[in-house]
Amino acid sequence: MNTALKRIRIVCAAVFIAGIGGIIATSIVSNNNGGIIGIGLVTSIAAIVLLTASTIATNKRIDAFDEVAAEQLERQVAALVASGANEDAVRETIRAAIDLGRGIS
Repeated sequence: MNTALKRIRIVCAAVFIAGIGGIIATSIVSNNNGGIIGIGLVTSIAAIVLLTASTIATNKRIDAFDEVAAEQLERQVAALVASGANEDAVRETIRAAIDLGRGIS
């Protein structure tokens, strides 16, 4: 896991714990609505920061469709079929290779 993300998570957890304690203490001691709302806003900002950092830090790539690569692959399939290969067998082999590649990445 990314060290920076780990630190952000620790800081956000500390803010969550302090925020909950702060809301409880402020409501018991002074019943100050402005203080309670302020602490709640800081806690909610920490939640937004945590969500944003976790989203950005994910390593998943978005599958993008590449027109040029698809056209080249289709030409290769056509060439194999023209040379006598069974088209259904070729396309099934390509599907299996795609599934294998998705499983690896």
